[in-house]
Amino acid sequence: GVSKDSLAKLRKFAQRDHLTFPLLSDPDLTVHKLYGAYGEKKLYGKVHVGVIRSTLVINPDGSVAIARYNVRAKGHVDSLLKALEKLEKLEK
Repeated sequence: GVSKDSLAKLRKFAQRDHLTFPLLSDPDLTVHKLYGAYGEKKLYGKVHVGVIRSTLVINPDGSVAIARYNVRAKGHVDSLLKALEKLEKLEK
């Protein structure tokens, strides 16, 4: 996971929620901008600039295999797992 939060805040979050994967701090938003996860978004009908909640699956060669933007929690994990299974079948 990549967040604009500080390392200290991410460590606390990871410990509290018992995360088993690394979290990366990107306070200057360099990575967010490179992957299109920062920019204009609508919130309650108004346009704001900020972090766009996104999920990207990155291949070992650095290419993007799956990119989903403006994701919502409900149903996202199941949908992503299905997409990963489909991707895995294509690679075989």
